Amino acid sequence: MSIDLADLRREYDRGALTLEALDPDPLRQFEAWFGEAMAAGEPEVNAMSLATAAGDGQPSLRTVLLKYLDARGFVFFTNLASRKAREIADNPRTALMFMWPGQGRQVVISGSAQRIAHAESLKYFLSRPRGSRLGAWVSHQSSVISSRALIEQKLDEMKRKFAGGEIPLPSFWGGYRVSPHEIEFWQGARNRLHDRFRYRHVDEAWTIERLAP
Repeated sequence: MSIDLADLRREYDRGALTLEALDPDPLRQFEAWFGEAMAAGEPEVNAMSLATAAGDGQPSLRTVLLKYLDARGFVFFTNLASRKAREIADNPRTALMFMWPGQGRQVVISGSAQRIAHAESLKYFLSRPRGSRLGAWVSHQSSVISSRALIEQKLDEMKRKFAGGEIPLPSFWGGYRVSPHEIEFWQGARNRLHDRFRYRHVDEAWTIERLAP
């Protein structure tokens, strides 16, 4: 079996990205690009690839959702017994990637992930739809199961358990913040001569470098 994709290509034509157009603060620059992607109707605009690595160096990758951004970094939520959580416990160095194809843009973030405070996790958990809060109680994420019926049965059990009442935050569920030390902004350009700028956090300040495509 083979798949030949030699002729599958797209020309990028949104225009050049210049140093002068960039905000000195990469988080503000990210906020600007994120807003433009939202306005353009990019699907799942807050979807981001999260890369972690096990103690033996084996990387793993999955898509999670950015739930908020503040001056300290990028926050997502997960089961605290999941593979990603176990790997972060062993090695907090992580990477994130946002891809907005309609904009011809990518943002790649390298940083360190830390658990957020319980109060932060609780505040977000209580804002979730009831079904999502129930779902957090149901799945022992990344564990092997024999059938979907098991989690459907568990969901029914949780519905009965919390019927008519508040659904508490599970002790095994919470958030992580990825604090960046490097952020790259990638803008597709004609002839594959893409514009790439990398922010690096050095001596408590951000520096910006242009990278070759």
